[in-house]
Amino acid sequence: MTTQSGDLENQLAVLRQDAQQAIATAETLEQLEQLRIKYLGKKGSLSQVLGGMGKLDATERPRIGALANQVKDWLQADLEQKRTALQAAQIEAQLSAESLDVTMPGVYRAQGHAHPLTSTAERVIDIFVGLGYTIAQGPEMETDYYNFEALNFLKDHPARDMQDTLYLPDGNLLRTHTSTVQVRYMEANDPPIRIVAPGRCYRRDTVDATHTAVFHQVEILAVDEGLTFTDLKGTIKVFLEALFGDVAVRFRPSFFPFTEPSAEVDVQWRGRWLEIMGCGMVDPNVLKAVGYDPEVYTGFAAGLGIERLAMVLHQLDDIRRIYASDLRFLRQF
Repeated sequence: MTTQSGDLENQLAVLRQDAQQAIATAETLEQLEQLRIKYLGKKGSLSQVLGGMGKLDATERPRIGALANQVKDWLQADLEQKRTALQAAQIEAQLSAESLDVTMPGVYRAQGHAHPLTSTAERVIDIFVGLGYTIAQGPEMETDYYNFEALNFLKDHPARDMQDTLYLPDGNLLRTHTSTVQVRYMEANDPPIRIVAPGRCYRRDTVDATHTAVFHQVEILAVDEGLTFTDLKGTIKVFLEALFGDVAVRFRPSFFPFTEPSAEVDVQWRGRWLEIMGCGMVDPNVLKAVGYDPEVYTGFAAGLGIERLAMVLHQLDDIRRIYASDLRFLRQF
């Protein structure tokens, strides 16, 4: 062994000893990273020692090189072991600082609940789904065809008047009823059909205790062979019993362009009769408009006002309360 190789061997031994002591006393991951750079970096202590290998005899270089690699492996193992220990200590300290006292009382936050309109609509839909109906929906902005023409409205029908219907600048309109969903659904589906169509509607109504310009409807439609007005009346009665229980109901003859015969349905509310829906047998002209043969198929439809149902269900005296956003009122439901 030459003097030069002996010097390098001593330097490697000292380097290993110094590095082990420094690594053992490191207190943070940042300090540990600085030590790694100091001893194993490109310009670190180990690289400086190896820089002297160029002066060694060719026979000494393999042995010193192997010793240097061994020192490097030892230091890397020491660094990794220390890094794992520091990381574990850091996690433990964080958990200790963030620990919760489960014996402390919690902060109360009031639970929200569904708006009476939402809960009423959901109850209505659940009843009809239980009767075998499928949910269907359509756009709130409609064309004259789907809102009127396909539903057998004559060109001079009063409902087309600007006083009743909200027309848009492009010639379209805001739908005045969810009956528009009937036509769209029948165009895309063949009988038998049983659908329930909830949605928002718009009319130029004067706002009072029982009317609003924006309101919510649920439309039902059934089309099949052999359906009669008796089926419609039985369906409505089953629905109202499921929703209200034992409540007085009456059917009054009425007129709607898209049903014939037609009726309005009233229930007892605060000592008087309150209209809650219109209904009737689907007019043959409506069936023809969607390509159904009225000699084969018949159907019935009904449009239920959600606000009116909510008024009866919760014994409300004024429909405007539903839209007032008064928490004193809403917390009652």
